[in-house]
Amino acid sequence: MPQKPKTYFNWSSGKDSALALYYLQEQNQHDIGSLLTTVNAHYDRVSMHGLRREVLETQAKAVGIPLDVLEVPEKPSMEEYNTLMENKIEVLKSLGYTHTAFGDIFLEDLKVYREKMLASVGIQTLFPIWKRDTQELLQEFFELGFRAVIVCINNSKLDASFLGKELSPALIEKFPEDVDPCGENGEFHTFCFNGPIFANPIDFEIGEKVFKTYDDPSSKKSTIKFGFCDILLKNDSSS
Repeated sequence: MPQKPKTYFNWSSGKDSALALYYLQEQNQHDIGSLLTTVNAHYDRVSMHGLRREVLETQAKAVGIPLDVLEVPEKPSMEEYNTLMENKIEVLKSLGYTHTAFGDIFLEDLKVYREKMLASVGIQTLFPIWKRDTQELLQEFFELGFRAVIVCINNSKLDASFLGKELSPALIEKFPEDVDPCGENGEFHTFCFNGPIFANPIDFEIGEKVFKTYDDPSSKKSTIKFGFCDILLKNDSSS
């Protein structure tokens, strides 16, 4: 039999990544040898999601795929980020990786950026859930037994009451009409803690909720307020 292409998966720790990884594993056409996650070195947390590194490590252990972390500074420029990522990819290439996969659904400009950047360094890209209807995708997420909680919200799109809540069909019904069911426009981010790709669920509790204001990259005069919900491990979930 021909050897399966060695593939690393860009793991965000959230629901889209979990579902995309599930479909990729079901296709059984790639050797998925690594989960690559970007971590803010200043906070020691997953970028955008705000998930503690130790929770990320416990999650990856439950998934059963080795974790590889790309550390970035507190506020990296795009040039700094690209340089760090290119260096990481060169290491992955030296280990035999030829493909990579993402959980993107319909952000065309982001997909094009990823494809161009990775093609320039000789890595082929995979998008297992690309262009799927997000309402149907989320329904499949629930039907397959996946579970996730909202750990980050764009406060201009969702109010604080959604932070720390477990995703469910009933909760999605409460979303404002302009919020995508999968949060594909950055309305919210999640932490996936159980499902068919996990050997065991992650035992955790909800910690502190904080709100931070950032400069809006699309406008020099505007700011964006985000809410973050801390996830705390209760015990060793692998025991």
